[in-house]
Amino acid sequence: MHWPEPCHPRRRLPTAPLSGYTLPMGVDTQRRGVWWAEARATLLLAWPMALTNLSQMALLATDSAYLGHLSTEALAAVTLSGTLFWTMLAPGFGLSFAAAAMLAQERGRRVGHVRAMRRTFRAGAWGALLAALPGMVLLWNGGAVLRALGQDAGLAAAAQDFLRCMLWGIPAFGLFLTLRGFMAAMERPWPPLVIGLLAVPLNALIGWVLIFGHFGAPAMGVRGAGIAGAVADSFMFVALALFVMRDRRLRRYHLFGRIWRIDMARLRKAIGLGLPIAAQMLLEIGLFSAVGLAMGAFGAQAVAAHAIALQIASITFAVPLGLGQAATARVGLAIGAGRARAAWRAGWVAILLSMAFMAPMAALMLLAPGTLAGLFLDEATPGAAETATLAATLLFFAGLFQLSDGVQVTGAGALRGLHDTRMPMWIAAIGYWALGFTAALVLAFPLGLGPSGIWVGLVIGLLGVAGAMTWRWARLSRRGGLTTGRRLAPIAA
Repeated sequence: MHWPEPCHPRRRLPTAPLSGYTLPMGVDTQRRGVWWAEARATLLLAWPMALTNLSQMALLATDSAYLGHLSTEALAAVTLSGTLFWTMLAPGFGLSFAAAAMLAQERGRRVGHVRAMRRTFRAGAWGALLAALPGMVLLWNGGAVLRALGQDAGLAAAAQDFLRCMLWGIPAFGLFLTLRGFMAAMERPWPPLVIGLLAVPLNALIGWVLIFGHFGAPAMGVRGAGIAGAVADSFMFVALALFVMRDRRLRRYHLFGRIWRIDMARLRKAIGLGLPIAAQMLLEIGLFSAVGLAMGAFGAQAVAAHAIALQIASITFAVPLGLGQAATARVGLAIGAGRARAAWRAGWVAILLSMAFMAPMAALMLLAPGTLAGLFLDEATPGAAETATLAATLLFFAGLFQLSDGVQVTGAGALRGLHDTRMPMWIAAIGYWALGFTAALVLAFPLGLGPSGIWVGLVIGLLGVAGAMTWRWARLSRRGGLTTGRRLAPIAA
């Protein structure tokens, strides 16, 4: 793309390439083009990541669909397992997100980045493996954990059968996430997407054979679903690793060469960045788990309505999550290159794109909540009408927090690009629990608003977190200079 020369006759403003784009700097007449170029680069990176997130959600959704036809108890057991399983994945997610932020900054520096990225990938991979071990031990005893939380003994036993098969895929999934962070830093999101999409039919085929006992295989029920999930997770890592080792532009990084050598300094840094990210994720997962338990006080229909509204909100959340992952890469690349203004622009572009997507999603939930709720219910089922009415009410509140939910996750992603993870953790702790959960309990019980009060509390909590994340990003990113824990001199974009 050709950009016109600056108008000032004595001042030639420099341009600097960033990930394939030559962006002009400091020329008022060119600002719109710069923003559009950044938006295009962010979208090209973000939407394959968003689809990859959806493909991962589809793996458990496939299991749920199969087991729902097997028995209500089997479906309930896997539903119980899901919350515990994703909770135990949080440390691995945290380490992989930290590695992605470190890899992006190292690639942005260019000089010596091949060796630096190789060492950081190794540290991230070992960190993901170490983070998987405690979770695997706990999931092996998942039945005892669920019984301690007051769940039915029969459902807890079935959930344990599922988890004891599923947990063997956790190390491979952690390595896949770390590799995906490397691909994000390289701005190559397509291979993880294609592999993630291929894993869905693979999981569906293996699950169909093992759950129901087709082609002479034993009918294994929930165990078959667990085996299918573990195989799909392993497939994703192996396929992406083979691609990286064979790709002409990527194999020169030799990511798996001397993989046993650990850079302890980088591992400590990844753990220091990753643990607050994991804690932030656990705080959010814990919030929605806690409000789900609180919803149980209002009966089965309230729990079902809550599940429907949460499922729809989770689907829309995958897109700003992808934008947040793209923001980590774009901001990290700019910071590594010493281009503070480009980092400032990248973060705000991702936040604005998140708002642009979530605004129509909010409108849909606010204007047609009943239609959306009806997609998940059979009218002939007893109590379906009452459940649909309550789900529509909760979806209305979900519409109110769509913008906030998108902004908070995208803002957190941009801050990770600056290696700022501790303050977002505290923001999440205060916003989700001190503000949101407290408001939910007060509104639902003492003030008598019931299930609606719980979701109003979610609206309040997410609004507080989104506002604080935006304030944090605005404070750290100023046009012409950034701070990442220390003052950084203004750098030309």
